[in-house]
Amino acid sequence: MKSHIYLDHAATTPVLPAALAAFGAAAALAGNPSSVHAAGRAAHGLLEASRDAVADWAGVAPEQIIFTSGGTEALALAILGCGLPLIASASEHSAVLAARDDALIAPVLPTGLIDLDALAGLLAAGPALVAVQAGNNETGVIQPLDAVAALVHAAGGLLLADCVQSAGKLALPAGADFIALSGHKLGGTMGAGVLIARDPARLAAVQRGGGQERGHRGGTPNLPGIAALAAALTERPDWDAVARRRAALEARLLAAGAIIHGADAPRLPHISSIGLAHVAASTQVIRLDLAGIMVSAGAACSSGKVKTSHVLTAMGLGAAAGEAIRVSLGPTTTDDELAAFARQWEQMAMRLGTPR
Repeated sequence: MKSHIYLDHAATTPVLPAALAAFGAAAALAGNPSSVHAAGRAAHGLLEASRDAVADWAGVAPEQIIFTSGGTEALALAILGCGLPLIASASEHSAVLAARDDALIAPVLPTGLIDLDALAGLLAAGPALVAVQAGNNETGVIQPLDAVAALVHAAGGLLLADCVQSAGKLALPAGADFIALSGHKLGGTMGAGVLIARDPARLAAVQRGGGQERGHRGGTPNLPGIAALAAALTERPDWDAVARRRAALEARLLAAGAIIHGADAPRLPHISSIGLAHVAASTQVIRLDLAGIMVSAGAACSSGKVKTSHVLTAMGLGAAAGEAIRVSLGPTTTDDELAAFARQWEQMAMRLGTPR
């Protein structure tokens, strides 16, 4: 490979040194947090200290923190455990859309923003759990969760906010009843996540077992991953600087014929959905990978397959939904790396692209 440039931070972020150190220290403990002997008490103490740290970061009470194996399980616990019908926006992560077969789908506008009038119509049928991402994982589009929460609560429903991509970049939504987080999007390790529940009593356990997590999630907790997640939250990256780098990159690519999807809505600072007319996303990803530049074609949740983006399809983009790549930056992404990517993209556009 000519270079090793990682531009897929929305899929997973490199583990932060503090998180890696916390992971190793927790992995060295011998005890199970559920054991009553000294080693078990030490492990339990670390678990609860991590819970306190996450709660303090989120501005909630420790008992509202439920540790899970990741964002997908956190979402599933809310969706399957709250006992309400599900309404989800059409651009939700597949972890939401595949959780139930009977979900009602609220359309999104061409901007990627949820259609609030359509959502209000769906809520007229009665209370429901409404799942809406704070920020989309493919386009970065930020949803108006204050307005969504007002509609949901007026109808007697509950709001599930998928904050897997937005956490640490935006304030957590004050009006959400449930908030899903994932450690490896925050600089922690894979295999640990959080469901923040405004009222945990509204939940019935989905994964039953030994009564861990106050009965909300059975199974031995991933203590090293949880400790790493808590440690990662101590970092305060400069996302304004990331947004400036993203803006400069997009300006250069627009001048070379790129299409930036979702650009007419507020967006997270690190995600860019970049279209190249008449060139399949799979072709773009492979060519860039051969040049040593790692990007993706939408969410990294399809077992390595490159599929037409359901998010861009929901935005009404037609064939263009299969012609976009996702470039996602991290705090360590450099100007030189983005310049190298831009050169490769411009060369690819000249060789393969044709006017639409």
